[in-house]
Amino acid sequence: MYWESFGFKEPPFALTPNPSFLFLSAPHQEAFAHLLFAIENRAGFIELSGEVGTGKTTIVRTLLNQLDPETHRTALIFNPILSPIGFMKEVNAEFGLSCDGNEIRDLHAALNAFLLDENRAGRTVVLVIDEAQNLSIEVLEHVRLISNLETESAKLIQIVLVGQPELNALLGRDELRQLDQRITVRYHLKPMCFDDTCAYIRHRIRFAADGREPLTFSLGAFRRIYRFSGGLPRLINGVCDRALLLAYTRECKEVSKTMASLSIADLRRESPRRRRSLQVQMLSAALVVCVLVIAGFSIASLHLFDRGENKAVQQVPEHKETKVTAKETAPFSAEAARQAIAAQSTQDNLYAAMNAVLGAWQVAKIEPVAGQPDNIRTLARQRGLTATKQNVSLETLERLDAPALLHLVLPGNVERLVALVGLDGDQVHVVPAIAERSTLSRADLAQLWSGGATLLWKDFHGIATKGADKAAGNRQLQELLKQIGCYAGTPNGAFDEATKTALAEFQRREQVTADGKVGAQTLILLYRRAGGFFPPGLAKASGANGKQTTGRI
Repeated sequence: MYWESFGFKEPPFALTPNPSFLFLSAPHQEAFAHLLFAIENRAGFIELSGEVGTGKTTIVRTLLNQLDPETHRTALIFNPILSPIGFMKEVNAEFGLSCDGNEIRDLHAALNAFLLDENRAGRTVVLVIDEAQNLSIEVLEHVRLISNLETESAKLIQIVLVGQPELNALLGRDELRQLDQRITVRYHLKPMCFDDTCAYIRHRIRFAADGREPLTFSLGAFRRIYRFSGGLPRLINGVCDRALLLAYTRECKEVSKTMASLSIADLRRESPRRRRSLQVQMLSAALVVCVLVIAGFSIASLHLFDRGENKAVQQVPEHKETKVTAKETAPFSAEAARQAIAAQSTQDNLYAAMNAVLGAWQVAKIEPVAGQPDNIRTLARQRGLTATKQNVSLETLERLDAPALLHLVLPGNVERLVALVGLDGDQVHVVPAIAERSTLSRADLAQLWSGGATLLWKDFHGIATKGADKAAGNRQLQELLKQIGCYAGTPNGAFDEATKTALAEFQRREQVTADGKVGAQTLILLYRRAGGFFPPGLAKASGANGKQTTGRI
């Protein structure tokens, strides 16, 4: 196949939902968090909606893989166009129950007995219904009846309805108001932003190539793909797959803006519906242009009329803007930067840098009170985080995609900290500002920083700190490796050769030293790739709208 010529182990842009390729953009993280929260708190009814191709099915499949089979029983119905009796048989069959009878009450009784048994065993039962907008009114009524199965203190089954926006309209019908009122958690999944779209494409390429990037996309190509797809993963995959084929035929290692345009045109030829949508968009755009031209003509007329009165006022902001621009473009002085950062007191510097990272983790910040420890590890441990000091490169921190504390060694062996909170191309965003600059170039930072950094991270499962219970930590490690497709065995709690091999495979994929050992960098990346954990990421430093992904403890 053509994708094999680039060294991919599998197609990076296949349209079939694959949890192994999971990429958690900001909207996907929120959706995942809502689902996990609702299930763990036994909310009962949960609704996840979103446009076609936003990644709902991928999130659901990842969620089901994430739930521990020892504490959860799960079922997925992905063909809901069934009669009420057919639906009940499908549900019972998914849970491994008898579905031979033709009486709904018998099927209902068998399900109720199963739910009571699971509840007594302390397990949570989860039923996910995909494409729920296709359910008939009669079937939805049976879904409501299933939800009636409960004890005095808990719901016996958690039901997740997943569907397109039409699901909201369906549930809003008067005859379904009882069901609609029972839905306690709702989330509408939105498309990805431009930055997430770029990261999504690169993520799929690296995952399919074991951490390498044998094919790149130009900035122009990224922009064309985002403009066409609107941030919808399914459309992104369709365009990128065609771009990959075009790059293969042209023997290119980079997809250009022109190649992206050709791929989009090819995809549009296969989608009449998309063409009609484009025509409507073009007509709307033409009307907007006409309105803007008329408005612009009116404004210009008023401007000419009042030109004499406003001339002096207009000169003031122009002069001010020129002054600010000149300040921002002043040459960077490493000596002045060292003097500025050294002028900060040790405590003020520590609190400013630490609080920038703690804020990203959404944990309690440090308050300047008497008796406050000044040790980074102690401050981190008090907030449920682990502090690991290492010598790393900026490229490594970029790959980890994690805010970190950079140790700056100044003349006289004085040390100060800056928090790395954003990284985008050549732009590095730091806190506190250095010589009134919060954004430096990589070359500027290299004059001040020699590689010492403290990673603040969370060992969500306590894998590295299980103490005497090593088996529990090993089992959790095996579960995570299994979720990302590196471990094929049954988790047994033994750190055996199969586990070491799986760990080394993951490390090679992520360009970490493949030593088969459980280190900080390995766990940071493993939690991020497995899904369901929400560590903060590095913000995009460029542009006024750059945002940092925050984490949840």
